[in-house]
Amino acid sequence: MKTHSTKPSEIERDWLLVDAEGVVLGRLASEVAKRLMGKHKPNYAPHLDTGDHVVVVNAAKVVLTGNKLLSKEAIRHSGYPGGLKRVAYSKLMVERPEKAIERAVRGMLPSTKLGRAMLRKLGVYAGPQHPHTSQKPQTLDVKQVAAPHNPEQAHTIEEVVQGG
Repeated sequence: MKTHSTKPSEIERDWLLVDAEGVVLGRLASEVAKRLMGKHKPNYAPHLDTGDHVVVVNAAKVVLTGNKLLSKEAIRHSGYPGGLKRVAYSKLMVERPEKAIERAVRGMLPSTKLGRAMLRKLGVYAGPQHPHTSQKPQTLDVKQVAAPHNPEQAHTIEEVVQGG
C-alpha cells in the first residue's frame, strides 16, 4: 500500500450557496472556513488549497448571541502611532454586514499565502442577490449545525436598531 498524495491537477472545486439568515456568526464562519479549506473532502491535504467556492447571502440577517451586538468591537490598526480604529458591531452590521462575516472567516483560516488564496474563494453579500448564479451553486444548509442553541439569547441587527 502506498500513501496517496493529492496533486493540484486532482482538485475539483464546487460552488456552494449558504443562506446566513438566522444563523449564529461564529458557527457560520467555522462551517464556511471548513468548506474553504476542503476539510470535508477525502482528498484534503494541509499544504494544498482543496476547498470549494462559497457564496454567503443574507449577511445582514446573521445572528449574534448574548450581548455581542452591543459590546463586541472590530479593531484594526494602521501601523502608525494613534492609528487604532474601533467600530462597534452594532454599527458594522448596519453599514457593512459582509465585513463581519469576512473577518470571522479570515480568523479561522491559516495566516499564510494559502489562507489568503482560500479567502479569495469567498463571496459575501448583504442581501439575497449574488452575481454567481451562472456557476449553479449547490445550496448548503448550515441551519442544523449553526442555529442558536437558545434562540432567546440571539439578537439580530433589526432588534437593536428598533431598541429591543
